[in-house]
Amino acid sequence: MAPLATNIYPGHNVESARRALAARLQAAGIEEAALDARLLVGAALELDLTGMVTQASRQLTPEETTQLERYAQRRLAHEPVARILGVRDFWGMPLRLSEATLVPRPDTETVVELALEIFRELAISGRRPRIADIGVGSGAILLALLWEIPDAFGVGTDVSPTALDTARDNAAALGLAGRAGFVACSYLTALRGPFDLIVSNPPYIPSAEIPRLSIEVRDHDPHLALDGGNDGYDAYRALIPQAAERLAPGGALIVEAGQGQARNIETLMIAGALTVDRPPKADLAGIPRAVSARKMPHKSRIGLQKALGISLGNDYVPINTSVPAP
Repeated sequence: MAPLATNIYPGHNVESARRALAARLQAAGIEEAALDARLLVGAALELDLTGMVTQASRQLTPEETTQLERYAQRRLAHEPVARILGVRDFWGMPLRLSEATLVPRPDTETVVELALEIFRELAISGRRPRIADIGVGSGAILLALLWEIPDAFGVGTDVSPTALDTARDNAAALGLAGRAGFVACSYLTALRGPFDLIVSNPPYIPSAEIPRLSIEVRDHDPHLALDGGNDGYDAYRALIPQAAERLAPGGALIVEAGQGQARNIETLMIAGALTVDRPPKADLAGIPRAVSARKMPHKSRIGLQKALGISLGNDYVPINTSVPAP
């Protein structure tokens, strides 16, 4: 591994500072070093991409150098860029973060995509579509759906007041506050329903796997939003029965899954009297990431699940826990 480049210092211009920072990050083993360097230089100098190009030969001021070096040291300590800047884009929306929220990841956009596909199939007339986001965090999934479904109303729940404040602020910043409500509770316990869509990115990492996560996740994401219990399925066991009770007929539950978890989540959904009527939706890496089930009238459910060869049952179904960690 090449030695770390010297610290950024006064006398660098915008372009050479970006290159120097990218070299330092790459030498430290930071993935996407070039992208991270561009984002940090842009933030420290308050320049967008166009500004960085047009001002490439401008020398940094001492104040800019100091700010950039602060950012550099934090990234070299494996603090995520989104944490350093306090904001992350999701579904084309800038979302403010806090210590109580996960950094929204591109994989989670798969949940939004599947929810929108299902929503287009729902027969809703004479009323506003109703959405619930369980464990709302920064508001990423809920606000993306409200952005795409202009007449919908949504409610987000979370056990963290700080996370709820963050989601509420993001809703206001995006002009969605009038169509979004936020409730402090565990899962859906404070909600009555019925809802047309219930969505969630619940904690799904087995407790024993958390110490082996990357530093960026292990040391900077809230463990409450990561820890899925001994086998990673505690949140699904609590969420699915509550969602089944509060879905409108024909409504759908869509959840994010960790790698290797989709089949077991479908088993829990079927045990909760929901109908699995389509395969999970894969993310860009080909991992089944978004899992869904519908609340069908009883006769429709029996016919569909027999046709699919899926056994029926309302009791707890043991699941196969010998799956790869998320």
